[in-house]
Amino acid sequence: MNHTQTRSTGDGALLRRYEYDDGWTVAADLDVDDEAVTVDTVGETAIVVVEGPDGPVESEFELPGTAADVAVNNGVLTVEGDR
Repeated sequence: MNHTQTRSTGDGALLRRYEYDDGWTVAADLDVDDEAVTVDTVGETAIVVVEGPDGPVESEFELPGTAADVAVNNGVLTVEGDR
């Protein structure tokens, strides 16, 4: 397993990427209610919209491949894909 960890600038989410022989996982701790998060994937890009008190905030990040599954649980976004 290969593990890559990055932190966005400012108060952004902690983003971690795990690569396995048969797939990969990208996880981000968003620290918001699950209902406030909308995620869409297009090709190898994840588009995340978080509804906040001042309106929606949109972010995008590159994925290591095409997403097979996306979930948000307890404020943690996970995107998984196959190799």
